[in-house]
Amino acid sequence: MKKFFKLTWVPAAIILSLLLVSGCGNKEEKKTGSQTVTSGDSVRMQLVKQSTLEQILQRGELRVGFEAGYMPFEMTDKNGNFVGFDIDIAKEMAQALGVKFVPVNTAWDGIIPSLITEKFDIIMSGMTVTQERNLKINFADPNIVVGQTILINKKHKGAIKSYKDLNNPKYTITSKLGTTGEQAVKRVIPKATYKSFETEPEAALEVVNGKADAFVYDLPYCVVFMAQQGAGNLIFLDTPFTYEPLAWAVRKGDPDFINWLNNFLRQIKNDGRYDKVYDKWIKNTDWIKDVQ
Repeated sequence: MKKFFKLTWVPAAIILSLLLVSGCGNKEEKKTGSQTVTSGDSVRMQLVKQSTLEQILQRGELRVGFEAGYMPFEMTDKNGNFVGFDIDIAKEMAQALGVKFVPVNTAWDGIIPSLITEKFDIIMSGMTVTQERNLKINFADPNIVVGQTILINKKHKGAIKSYKDLNNPKYTITSKLGTTGEQAVKRVIPKATYKSFETEPEAALEVVNGKADAFVYDLPYCVVFMAQQGAGNLIFLDTPFTYEPLAWAVRKGDPDFINWLNNFLRQIKNDGRYDKVYDKWIKNTDWIKDVQ
């Protein structure tokens, strides 16, 4: 008799539990027309609506934030048009989205706050991925990898062969305020005298004019400046001494946009579009005559 009681009681308890769970599940469902939408579906739909990607599509515009002046990534040509590596990639991105490209030129020291406050949708401005920046914003996969290089005044030819030789208070090093060039100087050349400037040309010209000993900045920019004003004035230490991946930045909490950007990058890197833009702006310097 005890065995019979146990065998019948356990299944009954299980059935009762299943009925209770089923009842609870029904309370989380709501009818929408002929479809049943759970609370989980509602959350997902809400996230989709809040995505920057959805806002771009609804607006019909891709607003791209950058600071013109970082050669060869974003510049202004003689006719006042924004041109450069990032600009061409941004136009490809807008075309892939089927929307209008809207450039938003922004001062570097305010570019992250402007993204966060939705002045534009994405930063495409040769921005290096750093852990400090990543606390405030999210990055897509790196689209190019650069590093810090050095332009030194010609009077130091033979005496300064690497960044290590500059680690002395007698040397004055320049870079742009708030950049990874500035961070690199403070981190790995801490004993040198450091001067920051608002723009790259100001910092580099300080070395050309003999008022500083070395300029530290990203490889692509140093290549361009050397071609423009380096001959007879500067020595180029062109081996990068840092690892710096550049990537597009977006607001936090937007996995849909990050997913689209990474797939877009993967596509253009494998169908020839990326190489075409890279060769035009990074490998070649013919464009310099159009921006001087």
